[in-house]
Amino acid sequence: MLGTLKAPTYVQLMDWQAKIAAHCLLETGQITVIIHDNASVHKSLLARQQHQRWQQQGLYIFFLPPYSPQMNRIEDEWLHLKRDQLAGRVFDDEYELAIAIIEGIENRAVQAQYQVERFMFN
Repeated sequence: MLGTLKAPTYVQLMDWQAKIAAHCLLETGQITVIIHDNASVHKSLLARQQHQRWQQQGLYIFFLPPYSPQMNRIEDEWLHLKRDQLAGRVFDDEYELAIAIIEGIENRAVQAQYQVERFMFN
């Protein structure tokens, strides 16, 4: 998938997360919190219409204050990914870049001892 993330695809991704959250809530009693920046897709009407349903499944959305990149951990991850994993490399096409990003994310996860999981779009 290339280009901008659109609201229907974002909702599909969050539905997947809500399903995982519902299982976690059932098994442990713990809710799941996902932190978002203020990207338009996160605040779209379609997305806002899903929030109550997601909360019922144990998935809560928390929005960062506007213009707070220092609080957005993904910004730091992208910085390190670009600087440490992708720097100085040239890619023939978007596919090679995508594979390099996936490998970089997986390598960073191993180094930092956290878990990553890919979501496959239909």
